[in-house]
Amino acid sequence: MDSSSEIGGQYATGLSRHNIEQALVAAGKNLDRLAPADLGPLEDFHTLGRIATGQLAELGKITGADRVLDAGTGIGGTARFLASQYGCQVTAIDLTEEYCETARWLNRLVGLDEKITVSQGDVTSLPLDAAAFDAVFSQHVQMNVADKPRMYAEARRVLVTGGRLAIWDITAGAPGEISYPLPWADQPDRSHLASAAGLRAAIESAGFEIAHWNDLTDQAAPLMQMVIARPAAPLGLHAFVTDFAAKAANLTRGLTAGRLHVTQGIAIAVG
Repeated sequence: MDSSSEIGGQYATGLSRHNIEQALVAAGKNLDRLAPADLGPLEDFHTLGRIATGQLAELGKITGADRVLDAGTGIGGTARFLASQYGCQVTAIDLTEEYCETARWLNRLVGLDEKITVSQGDVTSLPLDAAAFDAVFSQHVQMNVADKPRMYAEARRVLVTGGRLAIWDITAGAPGEISYPLPWADQPDRSHLASAAGLRAAIESAGFEIAHWNDLTDQAAPLMQMVIARPAAPLGLHAFVTDFAAKAANLTRGLTAGRLHVTQGIAIAVG
């Protein structure tokens, strides 16, 4: 089995749609009258959730005229947020076909299926034309990708010159043991953490200039501590992410100890 198959298999459970549907019903949601905001608690599979996505969209200056790629969409939370809030056309790509199927279903439920196109694909070999997008979003994806130069070369290829790459990622911090499982890796050999400096260098080498680069670990760690301290609500990532409580706890410990960092960035595609 190749590494991409292993990563895809890590996220697939065969129960994503079923479990999300059960969670929505348990929360009292009417699936025939579902609004995009109803999905907020369970669709953002990254640190700080919707807060991080909203900040990144503002920094990336997203407008309704933009053609946006959500590279590593998961079940489609970022794509739906951008399509709903800004009215832009979004193409969503994910390695895990089960997540793609679930994203399409959720897009239909909230009436965004005409705004979002979902395809299965690898971020290191995007099945997309060159210069097809004005913005690329990548949130908590590169930690699964060993070949970061190829990943960002692909992002640059599909962007127009002047287009924006918006990232929100976990990076390696101080040396020390990291506990598994984590949200992106059940075991160490599926995690490919880079330092923030290494990540920035890979992006710049692929044909980007950094417009914004910020370490938000000091904000993320206490907020994650609050999140894991709260009792689980019917709607949440635990609905479809196996062992989510353990993964979130290990991530929070890593952030608090400074062994993991969170990095927010906007990079501009240059000629």
